Amino acid sequence: MPVFWSPIIALLVSALLSTWLVRYRGRWAILDHPNARSLHHIPRPRSGGVAIVLGLAAGGGALAAAVPGGPLWLALCVLAVAAISFIDDVRGAPVAARLAVHIAAAAAIVIGGGMALHRLDFPFWELVLPAWVAVAGSILYLIWMLNLYNFMDGIDGLAGGMAVLGFGAFAVLGWLAGAPVFGWFSLCVAAASAGFLLFNFPPARIFMGDVGSGTLGFLAGLFTLWGARVDIFPFWIGVLVFSPFVGDATWTLLRRTATGEKPWQAHRVHAYQRLVQAGWSHRRMALREYILMTSCAGSAILVCAYDANPLGAAVLLGWILIYAMLGIAVTRSVAACAGNAA
Repeated sequence: MPVFWSPIIALLVSALLSTWLVRYRGRWAILDHPNARSLHHIPRPRSGGVAIVLGLAAGGGALAAAVPGGPLWLALCVLAVAAISFIDDVRGAPVAARLAVHIAAAAAIVIGGGMALHRLDFPFWELVLPAWVAVAGSILYLIWMLNLYNFMDGIDGLAGGMAVLGFGAFAVLGWLAGAPVFGWFSLCVAAASAGFLLFNFPPARIFMGDVGSGTLGFLAGLFTLWGARVDIFPFWIGVLVFSPFVGDATWTLLRRTATGEKPWQAHRVHAYQRLVQAGWSHRRMALREYILMTSCAGSAILVCAYDANPLGAAVLLGWILIYAMLGIAVTRSVAACAGNAA
């Protein structure tokens, strides 16, 4: 089977399963009831992640059969993350059990799969890490990406759109670097996410649940390490692609920790949550985020296409300034809306 069929299979399987799951209300239906962290008010199916995972399994399996040397060793690690996340969606899983699976899967990828990142390449600067720092840091990065993606899955279309645009950018970066296996697997993830996004774009008819957000977050971290490890792109480029999620989640965690809040407790203080509470619709928020995601992805592709240190330095510093200004703008927008409401 030609390799171009693999993302098509991923898209079709995901879309067809999502169609069925949207309508299914039988005994095994998994519904997302509003809670303290939610921005929705009506229960919705939250099994869409199952469609993403099975779509990816179908497309990735077809690709693995067609492309020798595919990364089959990571399948069990991804499946373990998806399984514990699915259990958590269905009946709730103890924090200790979830963390144990996350650590085991991340350690298997980093140590068993040789994905420890020993070198950080920035424009005009290279940082070589001690072996223990490389291993520990890579494991922690995978665990953080897995969890932050879950944190950011809070409004219609956001997490699915990030997956489509983020992994779509990774596919382009893989092909630019002459790494077709990386490119095609990235495209399979993007395609499986697109099949779900058809039903999750505002107003959403289905949510992805932890099985979707956890799996996509783990894959985002894994593909970033994979791309950096085999010199498809520098590590910071992979972080830039997913920076709309990384920046918001990391800054929110640091801010809540600094003010004495418990980071693991449910909350609604991410930038996107604050804007929705201030009056932005889910559609408006998602579309604005898509512009940001597309800009980050385009910048990453531009830097890798021209491979020039001055351009990379300008892009890196430029995005640091842009995110600083966005943080100020969000704070002012929320304050203005609160003032108007008062």
